[in-house]
Amino acid sequence: MSARCVWITGASSGIGLALAERMMRDGWTVAGSARSAEAMAELEKRHPEKFFAYPLDVTDEAAAKETVARIREERGRLDLAVLAAGTHLPVEIEELETKPFRTLLEVNLMGVVNCLAAVVPGFISARKGHIAVVSSVAGYGGLPTAAAYGGTKAALNNMTAALKFDLDRYGVKTQLVCPGFVRTPLTDRNPFPMPFLMEPEDAAEAFYKGLQSDRFEITFPRRFAIILKLLNALPYSLYFGLVKRGTGK
Repeated sequence: MSARCVWITGASSGIGLALAERMMRDGWTVAGSARSAEAMAELEKRHPEKFFAYPLDVTDEAAAKETVARIREERGRLDLAVLAAGTHLPVEIEELETKPFRTLLEVNLMGVVNCLAAVVPGFISARKGHIAVVSSVAGYGGLPTAAAYGGTKAALNNMTAALKFDLDRYGVKTQLVCPGFVRTPLTDRNPFPMPFLMEPEDAAEAFYKGLQSDRFEITFPRRFAIILKLLNALPYSLYFGLVKRGTGK
């Protein structure tokens, strides 16, 4: 009960899983959530007394609140919430429809909001806690086929920065995590070259190091994030040409 406890959503694969395994090696208790109860049960079996399964669909607001209440009751404490659940659907202009936008808004944006609404009151009451919202460098500016995905990540970037002002007053540490390309089941679907592609274990190491820092934004690989930030500081007349050249779109 005395071990530090982290709640990680999207813990069944990709960055969420790699971070969970990294933190368990450092003595953390992980309360892991994902939609697949089977995947959660397998992880709990693989990491007895370290990983505890809390299956959850983050689009269910009531279920998110129930999950956080259970974690606090059963684990005895909650020190950090890493909100990493998310998905990606490409938008091709020739097949433009509303469904990908609605789906990604519900999962990537409202899924995080549901989890924040569940976890923030307890942190405010205790006047301590730590929240890390996982976004993406795709939220820095428009990228080809990422109209829905990038839009949700841009919203997360803005929302997390806005919330930091308020959470600071209550001693709650707030961080924004903007990964570049990390080898995951989602990025495996990408039909284009991915510069500075990272392995999940390397990404988890950078992620965990960032959580221990005082930086608001955690990025990896940092070179890719810097390049995209510089691109987005350019006039649009230059930005569009350089992105087209780099992506072939």
